[in-house]
Amino acid sequence: MTARIDRVVTSGTFSLDGGTWDVDNNVWLVGDDAEVVVIDAAHDADPIVAAVAGRTVRAIVCTHGHNDHVTVAPELGERLDAPILLHPADDPLWRMTHPDVTYRSLADTERIPVAGTEFEVLHTPGHSPGSVTLHLPEAKALFTGDTLFSGGPGATGRSFSDFGTIIDSIRDRLLTLPEETTVRTGHGDSTTIGAEKPSLADWIARGH
Repeated sequence: MTARIDRVVTSGTFSLDGGTWDVDNNVWLVGDDAEVVVIDAAHDADPIVAAVAGRTVRAIVCTHGHNDHVTVAPELGERLDAPILLHPADDPLWRMTHPDVTYRSLADTERIPVAGTEFEVLHTPGHSPGSVTLHLPEAKALFTGDTLFSGGPGATGRSFSDFGTIIDSIRDRLLTLPEETTVRTGHGDSTTIGAEKPSLADWIARGH
């Protein structure tokens, strides 16, 4: 049985380097009728808890530490009795929002089991030092946070980000996956590896 994938969209703000922007975030729930993994903890806990619908939450995985992706992680962790997972390279960003809250460290190639299948964690730095992408091969699905969008890489013009690094991550870790893999992003519409792969040279030429 292929895992069930649900999307919840929440709205709020993203703040970094003295600027604040209004954003809509995708929160992904992946599992079955009994258990689920929540990907990102954006803005508002109530609709996320409602979508969990009483299932056991195996983990709340933060694709990176920007405030709009971790806003309600501690609240969700308490309400859903679930661990919060984050790559430790994003600890400085996490502490900007949650200075006194601990999380469990994610590692590259780590496996996260849920509903009879498992995610593989891919460390894909660039948008932030600890950005991760979650690959669910059985469902031909990839959860990229803000690393790869429909139309190109995530933003790299702010602190803790680097354009060359995000290009390396996308080229070496993501575009090598099967072209039919669906890319489920942190904001906006989904895409596929096959749709994005031909544009790599254009992204590099364009720069950030």
